[in-house]
Amino acid sequence: MKTLRILAASVALALALPAMAQERPATLVADRLSITGDNVLVAEGAVEVLYQGQRMRAQRITFDRAADLLTIEGPITLVDPASGAIVTADAAELTTDLREGILTGARMVLEQQLQLAANTITRSEGRYTELSRTVASSCQVCAANPTPLWEIRAARVLHDEVERQLYFDRAQFRVMGVPVAYIPRLRMPDPTLDRADGFLTPRFRTTSTLGYGVKLPYFITLGDHADLTLSPYVATRSRTLEFRYRQALANGSYTFEGGVSKDKVEPDEMRGYLFGSGQFNLPRDFVLTFGLQTVSDSYYLQDYDITDQDRLTSHVTIARTRRDEHISARLFNFHSIRAGEVNSLQPTIVGDATWLRRGDLWGGIGSLSLGTNGHYRPSQADVLGRDVLRTSAEGEWQRSWVLYGGIVATSALRTTLDHYSIRQDSTLPAQAARLTPAAGAELRWPWSRPGNAGVVHVIEPVLQVVGSRTTRQGLPDEDSVLVEFDEGNLFSLDRFPGGDRHETGLRVNAGLHYSRLDPTGWQLGLTLGRVWRGSDTDQFAPGSGLGGARSDWLVVTDLTNFALRGSGTISLTNRALFDSDLSFSRNELRLGYDAGRLAMATSYLWLAPDAQQGLPEGASEWVMDAAWRLTANWQARTDWRYDFTADQATRAGLGLTWRNECIAVDLSLSRRFTSSTSVRPTTTFGLSVDLVGFGTGQPGARSRACGL
Repeated sequence: MKTLRILAASVALALALPAMAQERPATLVADRLSITGDNVLVAEGAVEVLYQGQRMRAQRITFDRAADLLTIEGPITLVDPASGAIVTADAAELTTDLREGILTGARMVLEQQLQLAANTITRSEGRYTELSRTVASSCQVCAANPTPLWEIRAARVLHDEVERQLYFDRAQFRVMGVPVAYIPRLRMPDPTLDRADGFLTPRFRTTSTLGYGVKLPYFITLGDHADLTLSPYVATRSRTLEFRYRQALANGSYTFEGGVSKDKVEPDEMRGYLFGSGQFNLPRDFVLTFGLQTVSDSYYLQDYDITDQDRLTSHVTIARTRRDEHISARLFNFHSIRAGEVNSLQPTIVGDATWLRRGDLWGGIGSLSLGTNGHYRPSQADVLGRDVLRTSAEGEWQRSWVLYGGIVATSALRTTLDHYSIRQDSTLPAQAARLTPAAGAELRWPWSRPGNAGVVHVIEPVLQVVGSRTTRQGLPDEDSVLVEFDEGNLFSLDRFPGGDRHETGLRVNAGLHYSRLDPTGWQLGLTLGRVWRGSDTDQFAPGSGLGGARSDWLVVTDLTNFALRGSGTISLTNRALFDSDLSFSRNELRLGYDAGRLAMATSYLWLAPDAQQGLPEGASEWVMDAAWRLTANWQARTDWRYDFTADQATRAGLGLTWRNECIAVDLSLSRRFTSSTSVRPTTTFGLSVDLVGFGTGQPGARSRACGL
C-alpha cells in the first residue's frame, strides 16, 4: 500500500498537476491512481492534496486537465492555515489551486471556535467564501442535543478572508431555538480579527445612585496605530458618554480616557473626568512619561465606578538610567478629593531633579548625586501656605571585604549638604543650610548547612554600627512625614524615606535572618531585628516603631508556596513590631491560598494610635478576595473590606460567572458602605453576556457533553 501511494504521488506530480506546480510544488497522495486518455486523472482511497500550505483530504478526486477542474467526493476536509478556516463537505468542484469552486453539504469552522453550516459553500477569487442557508454558532452541536444555546440563521453569509469579516444577509438570532431578533444586515468580525469597527459587548449596570442602565461601547479603528472607543451609558438618572483614545507612534504611545455626564445626582452640573498616560523614547536613551488625572467633583469617580482613588496625580517625567548613571526630572500636580483635606494648604505642585553617578573608587563603589526638590502651596497664608525649595549634594563610598571564616565586612561613608529656600513661613529663616555626615561599619556572617532530602538551611547574623550628626535641626519636613520600619531599611544608614530629614546619633542595628530552601520549591524565611541608640533623638513618632532609645522588635515571617497535603499551596507573610513588653505597635498579615479550584488572598492590618502620623484612633482593617470554580462552567468570587476601628464594612462584592465553549455570562453585586463628604454609599448590580467566537476576547470553557 505504501508503494502504491508513493507511486501515485510521483505520477501525479509529474503528469497531473503541472499548473499547480508552476509557482510552488504540489503534492497528491492516494491509494489508487488511474489515468483516462491524456486529460483525466482519478485518485481514490485516502486522497490528500497539499498546495501552498492548504491541505485537502477526500475519498475520490477526478482531475480534468482540459477543464482545469477537480471533482471531489467526500467526506471532504479542507484546511487553510492562512485564514484559520477548516471546511468539511460531502462533495465539491474546485479549481486546481483549491481557491475557487462549490462545496455542497458543507460546514466551515473558523479559528476552532465559530461553526457555519450551509447547504452550499462557494469559494471565489481566493478571498471570498459564500454560504447559502447558513446556521452560525460557536456552541457544540451533537445528535442528542441538536439545538445550540445560541445561533444566527441567515439566508446568505459572506466571509471575506482578507478583511476577516462576516456579512450576514437576513439574519435571525435565536436562543435555544427561539427567535429573539431579526436583523436584515449584520456585519461581524471573524474570530481571527483583533481590531475592527463595530459594537462591543454591552454591559448592564444598576446602582442605587444612578438607577438602571446599559453601556454599549462602539469601537472605531483609526488606521493601524490608533483607535477610539465611544461608550454611551444610558441610565434612569444619568446620560453619559465615555471615550478611550489610543495612539501608537514610532517612538512611543499614549492613551486618553474620560467621560461626560448629565445626571439627576448633581442636576445643576455637567460632570466628568479625564485620565491620560503616555511614554515616549527620546534621543540619547531618555524616556518621557506623562500622566493626567482630573475630575469635575469629588463624587464622580465613585458614582460611576471608575476608581477608588481619592488623590489624583498628574505628572511629566524625563529620565535616563544607565549602568553607572541616572538622570531624572519630574513635575507633579496633586489634587485631593479626600474628605478633610484642603488643596490650597497641600503641596499641590511638586518638582524634583536628580543626577546620580557611580563607579569604582578606592577599591569600593563611590557615588555622587546632585538634586533639587520643591513644594508649592497655592495658599498665600503665613506658615500654612509655606513653599520650600531644597537643593542637595551627596557623596557616598562603600567597600566590602571577605574575612576569615566567611565573615563579610562592609564600611560606608556618606556626606549630605542641603540648602533650603523657604517662603511664606515667618517661623523659619528664608535661607538655611545643613551638613550631615554619616559613617557605618557592618559585619555579616552567613552560615549554610545542607539537610535531608536536598534541604538547605541558611542563617545570617548581621551587626551594623552607624554614627551621624547634622549641623541644623528644625527645618521643614515635606517628604519624610510617614516612616515605616521593615526588613527593607533595618540595615540602612538612614531610615527616612525622603531628603528633608536625616537620621542622626549613634546607633547599633542588629538582626538575624534564617532561610529554609526546600528542593520542592517552597521556602521559609524569618527575620528578627532591632535598633539600639546611644540616646533618644526624638526623631521618630512612637507609632513608627523607631521611637525612643530602643526601637521595637521587628519580626518578619515569610512562607512561600508551601504545599499542603493534597489540598493546594499557601503563601504567608507576617510583619510585626512590638516592644520588650510585647506591646504591639504594628502587625500586618498577608495570606494566600491556591488549590486550583479555590484561590484566596486575604490581609489584616493593625496599627496602634499615633496622632503624629495622622492615626489618632489607630487602624484595624481586614481585606479578602476569593474565587471558587464550582464546576467546569461555574465560578464564584467575592471580595470584602472591613474596618474594625469604625466597626463597619467599607466594601463587599459577590460575583458569579457561567462560561462554556460559546457563551460567558457574568453577574456581579457590590456594595460600598462608607459615607463621607466625598463618598456615598452605593449598591451596584452588573450583568454582561459575551458570545464566544466573534472577537470578544473571552476564552471558551469546556464544551457541554453531548446529551446534557
